[in-house]
Amino acid sequence: MENTGYIHSVETFGTVDGPGIRYVLFLQGCHLRCKFCHNPDSWRIGAGKKMTADELTDDIKKYLPYFKASGGGVTASGGEPLLQAEFLLTLFKKLKGLNIHTAIDTSGFAEVEKVKELLNYTDLVLLSIKHADPEKYPEICGGSSKRPHALARYLTRINKPVWIRYVVIPGLTDDKESLNQLNEWIKPMENVVKLELLPYHTMGVYKWEQLGIPYPLAKPGDDYK
Repeated sequence: MENTGYIHSVETFGTVDGPGIRYVLFLQGCHLRCKFCHNPDSWRIGAGKKMTADELTDDIKKYLPYFKASGGGVTASGGEPLLQAEFLLTLFKKLKGLNIHTAIDTSGFAEVEKVKELLNYTDLVLLSIKHADPEKYPEICGGSSKRPHALARYLTRINKPVWIRYVVIPGLTDDKESLNQLNEWIKPMENVVKLELLPYHTMGVYKWEQLGIPYPLAKPGDDYK
């Protein structure tokens, strides 16, 4: 197991990425290039701050009273956290030894075989479905929906609690056909305990500008300042 991870950033009082008060760990690296991404600075693999599972566990321990009072815990996000599955396995084993609730916020873009053991130490998966149409998915993310779909089916097979997340983007993911396809994706998943329809926002556009990357959803006349 890998003991060192590449960390983008940490949020110590998260309240939207899982139940209760969360320690949200943003891991560095992502294979996808989602058009609406608000963390493009997390894409680069091998960048970020190197930290060991022990260092993170020691920091996380400080927040145990908040977890206990609110029913919270730790959420691994990103980037794509499943790219560092071996590191997360090391960390989550330590956290479960402390009886801390664990969650993963993921696009599902991972090989199922490589994350099975990690999921044994994961209490909740927040699965972000970019688009339920396999033909439109690459247009939005630059990758195939086969891996997210396979992971979703595996999570159902092992009855892992899942929150589905779906960003409602005007003119791109909000039409009736797209929402019907989302319904068909979710319908067989009896393990889904929550569906979050998230509003599209542009709060991360300044990061695209700082990186010198054209924002793909920009329209003529848009002013993000």
